Amino acid sequence: MGEQGNDRLEHVHFVAVGGTGMGSLAGLLRKRGLRVTGSDAQLYPPMSLALERWGIPVTLGFRAENVLDDPPDLVVIGNAVRPDNPEARAAIDAGLAYRSFPDALHDLAIRGKHSVVVAGTHGKTTTTGMLATALQGAGSDPSFLVGGILEDFGTSFREGQGAHFVVEGDEYDTAFFDKTPKFLHYGARTAIVTSVEFDHADIYRDLEHVKSAFRSLVSGLPGDGTLVACFDDANVREVARSAACPVVGYAVEPREPVAWEARGLTASAQGTGFRLVRDAQMVARVEIPLHGRHNVANALAVLVTLAALGVPLEAAAAALARYRGVKRRQELRGEVGGIAVVDDFAHHPTAVRETLAAMRARYPGRRLVAVFEPRSNTSRRAVFQSDYVRALEGADQVVIARVPDAPIYSATGEVTERLSSEQIAEDLRRRGKSAQSFASPDLIAEELAEQCRAGDVVLVMSNGDFGGLVLKLLGRLRERHGG
Repeated sequence: MGEQGNDRLEHVHFVAVGGTGMGSLAGLLRKRGLRVTGSDAQLYPPMSLALERWGIPVTLGFRAENVLDDPPDLVVIGNAVRPDNPEARAAIDAGLAYRSFPDALHDLAIRGKHSVVVAGTHGKTTTTGMLATALQGAGSDPSFLVGGILEDFGTSFREGQGAHFVVEGDEYDTAFFDKTPKFLHYGARTAIVTSVEFDHADIYRDLEHVKSAFRSLVSGLPGDGTLVACFDDANVREVARSAACPVVGYAVEPREPVAWEARGLTASAQGTGFRLVRDAQMVARVEIPLHGRHNVANALAVLVTLAALGVPLEAAAAALARYRGVKRRQELRGEVGGIAVVDDFAHHPTAVRETLAAMRARYPGRRLVAVFEPRSNTSRRAVFQSDYVRALEGADQVVIARVPDAPIYSATGEVTERLSSEQIAEDLRRRGKSAQSFASPDLIAEELAEQCRAGDVVLVMSNGDFGGLVLKLLGRLRERHGG
């Protein structure tokens, strides 16, 4: 891999710049005054809007001339890029300096800081955002990079003068030329592991394979580091045994005593409250402007980590109370005719289930309509067919997009069975739920605009743009209800 000293960088080009991590690093370097360019097959909000706001020109489509006509000092190659990508191939064959996204992030931004890595199957973005916001609120002036736009900062990255760099650590592989998990590249000194479940079936064979990745992260922490581990999760407890550093466990209303606990959860329209318990003694009453047991667990992880970093609990709890959230995490996008439309990133069955439960707490007594797009390389497989039925059963009405007949990327073997959206809808109907499947976002928007009534809450869940469904639905509702 070509080498490039940081002091010589003037122009950096990003191949597949539209990913949340890639786009955020591009924005960070642009803010430093570097010339930054990028390319991608397609762009979605909110990153497309952010790149435009940051003044980063993006070429749609991958072509060799994007790097050969005006050779950059460094090419950063995203993990969505395949070995036959003409742009990445041209950069490598021409001898241009190149890096994977994780290595570029570490070399250009994290090195020299206390690296705090937030990992886990679920909750990474919210937990990273809460931790960065709380550190800032407590006066620590952190740097961060997170897979979403933080409402408190209006951005997904920040370079502070403080000692800490908080980063969302993904277990997905690094690049086509480096198949190690991304979170191994960030030099973690403190790590949070929120959960360990089977996911990313395109690169992981089974749950044991996923656990092996997390064991590598945990065992690589330095002896003077800290692992903050969710002991609600048996898989996390198992993985934590690989740590050579101190392990601090946390749990929400556990049956067995844990070092840090959240107890006495109470929900209101404004959020959730709980008692913070340390070593069986209540130490604080905490209020967070978020809903759901999973978000209490995320907040608890943040409080434990802040305590390990020396932040007083009073200041930490006060900062969390002011947290404003992340775009596309239970984000209320609009309310028309008394119908609320909420946008969320949930796509794993556990995340779908927990997000629905959170909406019940946030909007008690209102009819809940779940709209789900199976879009990821895992969710389009049949691997979670029955799990999605159980997860979506928490809604009053379900609308699920049909899985398109398109190739599903897989490094673990040919995908022979696809998720059946029609079967999920049928199974839910057998359980007494109103459920339908549709082939396009336009049909979904039309159907929901016709069916929904005042008081309904429509929760749209997808890890992509869902064909612009949220805006299409709001537009149809305005046509019917005015406003």
